Amino acid sequence: MRAATVQSHRPLRLGVVGGGPGSNIGETHRQAARLDRRYELVAGVFASDPERSRAFAATLGIEHDRRYATWQEMAFQEAQRSDGIEVVSIMTPNNSHYAVAKAFLEQGIDVICDKPLTTDLEQALELWQIVKEKGLIFGVTYNYSGYPMVRQARAMVQAGELGAIRLVQVEHASGWASRLLEAEGHKQAVWRTTPAIAGKSTVIGDLGTHAHHLARYVTGLEISELSAELSTLVPGRRTDDNAHVKLRFENGARGLMWVSMAATGHLHGLRIRIYGEKGSLEWIQERPDELIVRPLNGPSQTLARGASYLAPAAQRVTRLWPGHPEGFIDAFANLYTDIADAILARRDGVKVDPLAYTFPTVEDGVLGIKFIEAAVESNAQGGRWVNTRLP
Repeated sequence: MRAATVQSHRPLRLGVVGGGPGSNIGETHRQAARLDRRYELVAGVFASDPERSRAFAATLGIEHDRRYATWQEMAFQEAQRSDGIEVVSIMTPNNSHYAVAKAFLEQGIDVICDKPLTTDLEQALELWQIVKEKGLIFGVTYNYSGYPMVRQARAMVQAGELGAIRLVQVEHASGWASRLLEAEGHKQAVWRTTPAIAGKSTVIGDLGTHAHHLARYVTGLEISELSAELSTLVPGRRTDDNAHVKLRFENGARGLMWVSMAATGHLHGLRIRIYGEKGSLEWIQERPDELIVRPLNGPSQTLARGASYLAPAAQRVTRLWPGHPEGFIDAFANLYTDIADAILARRDGVKVDPLAYTFPTVEDGVLGIKFIEAAVESNAQGGRWVNTRLP
């Protein structure tokens, strides 16, 4: 279980950019970083307004001289300190990810960044190159890969329990923006539907990249081509809010993705179904402690998180006994802890547990940007099949 893996060492010094007052994702990141006691939050910039940022930093107990006005100042000043931050977590709107991440990488500081990695492929490739040149750790918070039963699904596919994968159906169909929230001044809706901030596609960038990573993570397969239709369902919205994407995987498997912000009545709506020659799997994020297994010649089974029959990959990220639900924060924390394990292993010159090094990296972030751009290109050409492989 996860609690047993907590080691006796000094927590990593963590800095944060973004996620200030009223930010749900900011609070999620901070709770996730604290859960396994692997990080200590020591510095940050939490809002674009310096006074508001400093006031919020004070509520988090950050020392006065580390309540920064800008992320540029923070990157430079922290790199000069003997007790400077060792890793920064970025939770700002999409269009700032590239510049913020680059500033800290160039100072030799490891990075944890929200998705999407950037707003265009050229920027994403540049970040990847810096990471490789400097030997840094870069985690991208495709956080659904942190759920124990998602890791169980991955382990079962890797073990060949489904046989050759033939079909993948993944959807992230939420109803959170089924009405024109941006016209009502809803802060999240405003920036997510502003192309200059959100990027080339709202719904693919926001939800499709999660579905894309989940499909790749569980199957271990890369997507080679896609055909996409992006649409706007809510009248008056200036960006896409719904997408249907057909997928071709490298092994010949086929896939279908549906992502939406306008699926009226849906709560979160993330689920994945994987069909192989021997059976199938289904995982639903709103029932995260369960994994449905349907063998070819046998009854359907529901596997339960925490059970002794699960694979080591699922067991190591489980905190609570069976029947005691785990959730979103726990899954997010699993990524933070896996990233900490990788940073500490590099620092101490030891080999990292292979089960820890399945967290999403900068390469996964780059592939997410390529997926966005391919979907936009396909849609612009009437759904033509477009290559999703990296150059």
